[in-house]
Amino acid sequence: MKKLLLLFTILSIASCSSAKKTEKALNTGNYDQAINIALNKLKTNKTKKGKQSFILMLEEAFAKAVERDLNAVNYLEKEGNPANLERTYNTYLSMRDRQERIKPLLPLYIIEQGRNANFLMDNYDQRILSTKDKLTKYLYDNARSLLSSAQRKMDYRTVYDNLVYLNKITPNYKNTRALIEEAHLKGTDFVKVTMKNRTNVVIPKRLEADLLNFGTYGLDDLWTVYHSQPQKNINYDYAMEVALREINISPEQVRERQLEREKQVTDGWEYLLDENGEVVKDEEGNKIKVDKVITVRCEYYEFRQFKATNVVGNVQYKNLRTKQLLEAFPIVSEYVFEHIYANYNGDKRALDDDLIRYLGLQAVQFPSNEQMVYDSGEDLKNKIKNIITNYRFR
Repeated sequence: MKKLLLLFTILSIASCSSAKKTEKALNTGNYDQAINIALNKLKTNKTKKGKQSFILMLEEAFAKAVERDLNAVNYLEKEGNPANLERTYNTYLSMRDRQERIKPLLPLYIIEQGRNANFLMDNYDQRILSTKDKLTKYLYDNARSLLSSAQRKMDYRTVYDNLVYLNKITPNYKNTRALIEEAHLKGTDFVKVTMKNRTNVVIPKRLEADLLNFGTYGLDDLWTVYHSQPQKNINYDYAMEVALREINISPEQVRERQLEREKQVTDGWEYLLDENGEVVKDEEGNKIKVDKVITVRCEYYEFRQFKATNVVGNVQYKNLRTKQLLEAFPIVSEYVFEHIYANYNGDKRALDDDLIRYLGLQAVQFPSNEQMVYDSGEDLKNKIKNIITNYRFR
């Protein structure tokens, strides 16, 4: 009973809070917010007496929202500015959508007034289609005009966005798809990428190929294309140079350490003896067994093979039109080869698990200097990718 009372109290508080939010939205002119809150409350048990306030507020909010939107579109249409067509079109869509969300709940009965709530529904389809036709023509004509007169890449990107929107509302209108491709091409920044080795170490060819293979970087940039193999028919906007200045490789090292360990372990069992050396028995006369604990010792010999490489360089961006250096970013990459193996003398039960795992392993051949440099490539790629992802030309 107490649980039911508590649940009822919680639901009452929640309903009261929702009603206040709806009323506040209604009184401050946020009619669609008030409608959304009311609709959510009326999705279930719409005939309950406690839902009456939401029906009344929904009715009022809907009427005021329709009046506001009709006044807005009437003004926009009278103004006659084609730049207003998109706003007019979206307003009609919003009015139709608002009606469609209310229709499934109808009728909504107002008990005190003995009537159904009144929602003045209208068919906006013709106005939507008419406005869409005008908007489509306006967007298309405007895009074609801008494509032939634009001077800046950002202008082409605006045209691209407008054409994508046009293709969304009116798919395959005339040659929209071809215009989209043209706007995208003209709005794209093309970057020529080169790699310079200013170290005294020969860089593996496969490393250079990997670093310049931008298809493996997982980049997702609509407006920037990187080419490590320049194409003759493209006028490049920027240059990106990856310069390696230092490659340091440590000598091959084997580090040794010796440890002594001692531990008490269980080694079988034995009978429990009393002070006199007699076997102790339980109440039923059975001899009592206990774990036999012994002390074991072990000498542990560990060998750690170690070799490291350090690559230092930078990434520079240049504007090919102004010949100016835009930005330079340092890059530092490290790769460490490490292999541990060990043997022992004594009882290995004295060793902890973190030492036992190296037993039985053998020494391995150190990687070559070339392999060490190549293995640093993955870290280098991540550093370069991070620079590319975060740098913006415009």
